[in-house]
Amino acid sequence: MPTIDIEQTRNQARALLDSRIESVTNLVKARQRITDLREQLADAEREDKRAYVRATKDGWSPEELKKLGLESGAATRRRKPAATRSMADDSPSSDGGATGAE
Repeated sequence: MPTIDIEQTRNQARALLDSRIESVTNLVKARQRITDLREQLADAEREDKRAYVRATKDGWSPEELKKLGLESGAATRRRKPAATRSMADDSPSSDGGATGAE
């Protein structure tokens, strides 16, 4: 049996671990980016709401803003999940009561 070089074995093990550490580091960076972007989106949505309120206080009616394609962001977001929810509610009944909730 050949002699095992402990230093070479350690170096090989470190190389394997470094590869694994790099992949988990990349995962952490990606998750942090998602968190940062969600925070930016929340900030932008708050600013949108403030701007919409300012526009209505400056005399624009919701109907006028809607005609300009500037519907209230909150109203738009409320409607989309409701439509999705109603589709989801229809699906389980159509497949004979299969469990949709998990």
